[in-house]
Amino acid sequence: MASLNSPDSSPPNISFSIRETRKTTTTTTAAATSSTAGRRFYRSSSTKEPSFSQFPFTPPHLNNCPSLPQSFHNSPATSPLHPASTTAAAPTKLSDLLISHRCVSSVLKKDGQILSIAIFNDILYTGSDSNLVRIWKLPDFTECGQLKTKASMAVALQVSHDKVYAAYSDCKIRVWRRNWDRGLKHLRLATIPATGNYVRSYISGKDKMMKHMGPITSLAINISDDVLYSSSLDKSVKIWRISDFKCVETIQAHCEPINAIIAADDGLLYTASDDATVRVWRRNFSRSDRPTHSLVITLPTKFSPVKTLSLATDSGLLYGGCSDGYLHFWLKGWFSGQLKYGGSLQGHTHAVMCLATVGKYVVSGSADTTCRVWARDEVDYQMHTCLAVLVGHRGPVRCVAAFSGSVSEEVVEEADDGCTICSGSLDGVLKVWRVTCTKNGTRNRSLQNGTEYSDVM
Repeated sequence: MASLNSPDSSPPNISFSIRETRKTTTTTTAAATSSTAGRRFYRSSSTKEPSFSQFPFTPPHLNNCPSLPQSFHNSPATSPLHPASTTAAAPTKLSDLLISHRCVSSVLKKDGQILSIAIFNDILYTGSDSNLVRIWKLPDFTECGQLKTKASMAVALQVSHDKVYAAYSDCKIRVWRRNWDRGLKHLRLATIPATGNYVRSYISGKDKMMKHMGPITSLAINISDDVLYSSSLDKSVKIWRISDFKCVETIQAHCEPINAIIAADDGLLYTASDDATVRVWRRNFSRSDRPTHSLVITLPTKFSPVKTLSLATDSGLLYGGCSDGYLHFWLKGWFSGQLKYGGSLQGHTHAVMCLATVGKYVVSGSADTTCRVWARDEVDYQMHTCLAVLVGHRGPVRCVAAFSGSVSEEVVEEADDGCTICSGSLDGVLKVWRVTCTKNGTRNRSLQNGTEYSDVM
């Protein structure tokens, strides 16, 4: 088994605090306040803002978190767990840009906790701990349908061009076919594994491990290879053939529960686990006498369980969110093509529960009830800057999705380089955010039209 060691780390299970970086953050705050002197910002207004009096959840007290009056701040140069030489937190110069963010919409459907989000083109799917998967139409963000099942808790969602896959708490996956004949429609295709096939296989003794023995945590699709991947708390990854929905392989991938998986277009599979590692697997095609997937490398993450993964396809960066609040990332070497440790991003005070990437942006959702939007330097991929902290949820942020462009029909300036973010929380609320990076020349025109925002609800 190959191994790639990260830089030296502190003892495990260290209590996370950003008190040590208060000086750095204060300095950045003063600079940002000075550069924005004389500006007037307008607070956005929410739509469908719910009442949270019925929710028993109380958000954590962030006594150690410094105030963040500005709409962006730079990630500190050092962190409690990582030395300065390995933390990719050097600030990106943003003096020529105006960073703004606002909450576009906030929706409460009383389905319980929102557990999963998937987006494909202009259609957004959200799963909760009810038996409904809701379908939303973008950019106007209106509900346009539902997928109903007898099972509850859609814990993971994946969408391809013509199919929707939803994993439920009963350890099974439901599949729908999408078509646009006189409007968007969904036809129920299959349940994976099929009950009859599972019972026959169990009795005959051919495959007693066809079904996951624990709740499914994540799904991934590789359309070109005709496979669907599912990970589970039973520490295994199963590979399903999409053409007939049969299990073709089971990987005993980790010694602890698996929390997230990603299937890349180059045939690599990434798995994240509570054993504080990310493992990379390659699918083999040439030799039939070997396992279909073989382990390529193991990436340690400083003794902290890895809860979520995201892959920036344009740059090849792999991001892993951990339970200690850190966001680690790895880069592909220019010549070897192997992943090497790039650094970590500090900011969250609780576990990072979900990630999404679009273009140069990375969005992280956390149990501290906030989302953070990071921008990757387009020249030096090890440099990241925190552009915005999205505050508004009253429960842990469980899932996020991001896409470029706006969710409204308003005209977007050519200088506008931002993204739209959908976040689902355990408070049962779905929020849509807009983050923009606008040049100062465009800012003056926006102020005249009254369209600039710098605060969130």
